[in-house]
Amino acid sequence: MINKSPYLLYSDGKGNTYEDTSLYAIGRSGWDAYPIPVEDWILLPDGGTLYELPGRLGIGIDVKTGELRLCQKGCAVAAFIPPAHTGLYLAAYETQPDAPTLPLYCYTAVGWQNGQFYVPAVRIERDIRQECSGYNTHKIESGMAQMLKAYPHNRLVQHLAHNCTESYCCPASRNYFMGRWECPVPTSPACNANCIGCISFQPAEESIVSTQNRLTIKPTALEIAEFTVPHLEHAPYPLISFGQGCEGEPLLMWETIATAITEIRKHTAKGSININTNGSKPAAVEALMKAGLNSIRVSMNSAREDIYTRYYQPNNYHFNDLKESIKVVKKYGGWASINYFVFPGLTDNPEEIDALCTFIAETGLDMIQWRNFNIDPDWYLGKMGITDAGECVGIKETMNIIREEFPNVKFGYFNPPAERMKNYDTDFAH
Repeated sequence: MINKSPYLLYSDGKGNTYEDTSLYAIGRSGWDAYPIPVEDWILLPDGGTLYELPGRLGIGIDVKTGELRLCQKGCAVAAFIPPAHTGLYLAAYETQPDAPTLPLYCYTAVGWQNGQFYVPAVRIERDIRQECSGYNTHKIESGMAQMLKAYPHNRLVQHLAHNCTESYCCPASRNYFMGRWECPVPTSPACNANCIGCISFQPAEESIVSTQNRLTIKPTALEIAEFTVPHLEHAPYPLISFGQGCEGEPLLMWETIATAITEIRKHTAKGSININTNGSKPAAVEALMKAGLNSIRVSMNSAREDIYTRYYQPNNYHFNDLKESIKVVKKYGGWASINYFVFPGLTDNPEEIDALCTFIAETGLDMIQWRNFNIDPDWYLGKMGITDAGECVGIKETMNIIREEFPNVKFGYFNPPAERMKNYDTDFAH
């Protein structure tokens, strides 16, 4: 906690960042810039980093006059905040005519005070599974060597090693090779949505590129079971998850996944089996639940059908299918989460809050994962055709409203293991 607003940061375009002591840092919600309450600033968490925003000038509050003013000294700066934390405000800047579209990362406001970086954010998740300090390079490398030797013909293990871990330092795959917690299981090279901000596929004519390469194989059920059974048997708080950032929609591979789950459960009853999905195929979800699926996480940028559809551009499914998929999971006694993309200025719009409340009430949702939205704010709002986000209540107040309305709905950032599902508030990975 600090007792006054931090100073605005700017970059010289060469990787050097400076503070401008004539301007206090502020934040952005929707299209507009706002002062940030002092109590909303926290130290930039370990694993956070800074981005310079080319072609953009930072906006701050003049220390002497209290007026909004541009910083003309260099590029605007934003922060990446690590998993387990949710940003409350975007970086505030004015985009110049020649500015390039920003890559698919999150752009949280950031400031500088007393020799430290501060961001407006909350820690929404106590689980430590993706803490930077918890990764051990030697253990990861030796784990990779061991698994590649143990499963020399398994294409998924090779993908997790060479693509996910070596190329992208994927936190989930690194945890797998350290023999702990959640193990990723990508399965689908295809998708039935055309998300504007897809991180694994962008059309050639688009002004941005995907942040990672998409899976190109269709793994077999036996390949899946081969390396996941030992993980479920021996890892602490074990969990395997179909549906990863390096693939399309896993429900398009539901037959293979159902066969894999059946095979896995022949060998072990330990751990939990999860699918991260767009929730487009309720009948497929029911087949998976019958096979032994334990939980689902459905991704959505909005609980409003029109906003959702404009972003996801779904093929052969509709927004109502998401609700039905979650209802199916609850019918079979499973755990249901949404992967909720937080965008200040849209997520905290009263219409959105009302829609989210309706969604929760209709589905019996267990958990909201409040995820930072990895996207250029201007580009996103422009693509969505949103010229006025309207009055908003703030991300913190939105969370408070949902807590009050639905006290049993859990807040977090990660898929919970079976142990934590039983007692979410006290039992989690240490």
